[in-house]
Amino acid sequence: MVTVYCGQGLRVVIFLDDHEPAHVHVFGDGQAKINLLGKDGSPELVWVDGMKRGEVRRAMRIVIERQAGLLARWREIHG
Repeated sequence: MVTVYCGQGLRVVIFLDDHEPAHVHVFGDGQAKINLLGKDGSPELVWVDGMKRGEVRRAMRIVIERQAGLLARWREIHG
C-alpha cells in the first residue's frame, strides 16, 4: 500500500497488488473507493463504508483536484 496523499483528516492510498480500473482508497473515520476515471472522465465514487457525508465530499474534492497526479501514480505503480 502506498500513501499518495495525506491531509484534511484523510489518507489516500493505492494498493500495490490492486486491479483495474485505476482507483484509490480513501481512509478517514471510515473508507471509500473512488475510480479515477468514471464514465464521463471524472472521478467516480464506487462505495463508502462508515464515512459521513461531509467526509465523502471532502474525499471526492481531494481526488477531483488531484486526479491527474493520482492517475500518474497509479500508472507508475501498476504500469
